[in-house]
Amino acid sequence: MACNHCIKNLFKLINLLQQNSLNQCCLDDGCTKPYLGPTMNCICYNTRVITLYTKDGKIYTTTYFDDANISQSSSFFRVDKVHDDCVTLLILREENGNYTSTNQYITISLSCVCAVQCISDVVVENLCERR
Repeated sequence: MACNHCIKNLFKLINLLQQNSLNQCCLDDGCTKPYLGPTMNCICYNTRVITLYTKDGKIYTTTYFDDANISQSSSFFRVDKVHDDCVTLLILREENGNYTSTNQYITISLSCVCAVQCISDVVVENLCERR
């Protein structure tokens, strides 16, 4: 089946935004800080949380293993890499509106994705950078 270019381009954009999400005001609070004043207006998100829908209109859900090696399920993801006709996604765990990394990944074919819902821009702690 042909690659879904619209979805692929969206994943590429989200990935680019996440790669460029490190804002200097989040990192520097010394004399070289590039602005005057406190950081209260500086919001530094590093992830755009997404949910995927299959061609039959169902939310795509996958399983992962938690720290106690118990199988859990999630429908929340972070784009990690976009390549050819596939996307690699970091599986996120949601708890009370907060998202954390499971440090587990899935790779899916773009032909399996019919729609993408952007949930929110958040800070996900303890991201494993795989570049």
